[in-house]
Amino acid sequence: MFEVDWGRLFVPSGSLVEIALRGSVIYLILFAVMRFLPRREVGGVSASDILVIVLIADAVQEGMAGRYESITEGLLLAATIFFWATLIDVADYHFPQLKLAEGGPTPVVRDGRLLRKHMARQKVTEDEVMAQLRQHGFERLDEVTRAYIEGDGHFSVIGKRGVQPQQQPAKSPTTGH
Repeated sequence: MFEVDWGRLFVPSGSLVEIALRGSVIYLILFAVMRFLPRREVGGVSASDILVIVLIADAVQEGMAGRYESITEGLLLAATIFFWATLIDVADYHFPQLKLAEGGPTPVVRDGRLLRKHMARQKVTEDEVMAQLRQHGFERLDEVTRAYIEGDGHFSVIGKRGVQPQQQPAKSPTTGH
């Protein structure tokens, strides 16, 4: 009952290279899929952050539950996921023109007109664009020179010269309204 098989606990039962390769392939495929899906804001957390959290949780859970023969295998898989996430961030920093982690801004309004083709690509409706304009203090499209969906899913709005955004009421700290 109180005996621990220390060898089985820490010594991998299979190939560490295979575990790293499996983790790499899964991470990179999921990263590519999430990178090219339409961008939606997820509470200020990027899609790649969510991907890392989910994969790490699963990798560590497998090691803790004993589905791997050793803790080392679960930790190696988690390290592999961290490695790829960090490498992509470093590449994005040093080569911003590649836009690996986040795409560039997508225009959805130009000179007071909706760019429906871009909206369709991002799966954004007219109502959603108008809601974002209102949140930025603009009631009508003709008050806006440009509006973009940024790479992280947030909206940026540039008003026409001389048009000031209307003051938005402060949100209540308890209700959010």
